[in-house]
Amino acid sequence: MNPNLTRRRLLGASGALGFGLGVCPSWLLAATPSPVRDPAMLQETIRQAWLYAYPMLMHYQTMQKQALDAKSPEYVGGFGVFRHYSELFTPKNRDIVTPNNDTPYSWAWLDLRAEPWVLSVPAVPEDRYYVHQLVDQYTFNFGYVGVLSTGHEAGDYLIAGPDWQGSTPAGVRQVLRSETQIAMILGRTGLRDANDLPAVRELQQQYRLRPLHEFAGRPAPVGAPAVNWLPWEYPRDLGPAFIAHLNQILAFCPVDPSEIELRERFAQLGIGAGLRFDPAALSPEQRQALGAGIQQGVAELKAKGATLRSSAGLFGTRAAMHNDYLARAAAAASGIYGNSVEEAIYFGTRSDVSQQPLVGGQRYRLRFAPGALPPAKEFWSITLYDLPDRQLVDNPIQRYCLSSRDHLVRDADGGVTLYIQADSPGKAQEANWLPSTQQGPFNVILRIYGPKQEVVGGVWKMPGVERA
Repeated sequence: MNPNLTRRRLLGASGALGFGLGVCPSWLLAATPSPVRDPAMLQETIRQAWLYAYPMLMHYQTMQKQALDAKSPEYVGGFGVFRHYSELFTPKNRDIVTPNNDTPYSWAWLDLRAEPWVLSVPAVPEDRYYVHQLVDQYTFNFGYVGVLSTGHEAGDYLIAGPDWQGSTPAGVRQVLRSETQIAMILGRTGLRDANDLPAVRELQQQYRLRPLHEFAGRPAPVGAPAVNWLPWEYPRDLGPAFIAHLNQILAFCPVDPSEIELRERFAQLGIGAGLRFDPAALSPEQRQALGAGIQQGVAELKAKGATLRSSAGLFGTRAAMHNDYLARAAAAASGIYGNSVEEAIYFGTRSDVSQQPLVGGQRYRLRFAPGALPPAKEFWSITLYDLPDRQLVDNPIQRYCLSSRDHLVRDADGGVTLYIQADSPGKAQEANWLPSTQQGPFNVILRIYGPKQEVVGGVWKMPGVERA
């Protein structure tokens, strides 16, 4: 799920990412020229830095809208507060891409510089799913609070930044440590159907955030200094201006031991916390290399995106991701803030078994053989989106997904066939009908919440979509 960036915007902007090489805003300029003189070396370093920065920039774009810009429709209220989304999404809701109606969202941003924050959650019944995904500025999922990770009991969880050295107060069940000084919480609360919305809203109101001093009954610490955050403009700031944004973001991201050599290499070019990059000091050949490095990063990101079939290996902790910066960037481009595989896994396709694009006006079937429904500890769902915008599709029965919570009709042999088409497959099969577009391309995404080991291990595969 990406709240702010559609695939159309990414691909449409790729032709413009090299623009502005001759005109840079004043805050991007520096007084010291770069020591990197070889154009080939500069291009390679820029390529690496752009891919490294891309998910962090997309994360910053989300923060800009949700926590910094009070005029933005996505504004949550600043830092340290929850904003809950408690309505069913329809094709009219277009503020996020690939939305789902399985798990209404709760968003919050935390500034951890002055002190940690405490997330408090209520007890929930055994049949209620919820999760709070904790994301740092690298977009690593550094922690989870939810039924699969911490259980169904009530609890208080301390979220601390990299510099906190205090003692854990009584009553805190677990300390969750962010690598970075700014963190985000993305909560999801399981929704059974429209009639379940009041219960979901009641539960969301019981998610509570408190600064540590308030939780522990102590005096408030000295506040962190205000930050003059750089304004974000798309697509300009995916061009050469990305460096200034990255340099500011890195000021809140202490260097991980695994990245010392990489960050030292970036610093030779003026990329790093507190550094200033000066494109005006570059020769024409070096300026050309700057643009070429960005374009090379864009091309690699596109190529990687074209190979994706599931979310496995795209989301997780730093250790789980093995510092795979291309995969991290592809994750941000395909659907930022996906869950780690232990919590949920996503499969998707935009083509049928013959590798032809899925298009409106055609009739398709997706069949699960007997005993081969998606293995889920919690539940699974499959949702259809138009392309390239990745939005829900308007249809006469206002059905946007099918899931394990629906009363699906079994085939004679015990299997389950889903009918993916614009028109009804008939009264007998309508319970298994997932309406598609009347025309134009679309894709389908299967979400499995609490995937069983055969899914995580790659034994279970999503079946292909067949033309009927």
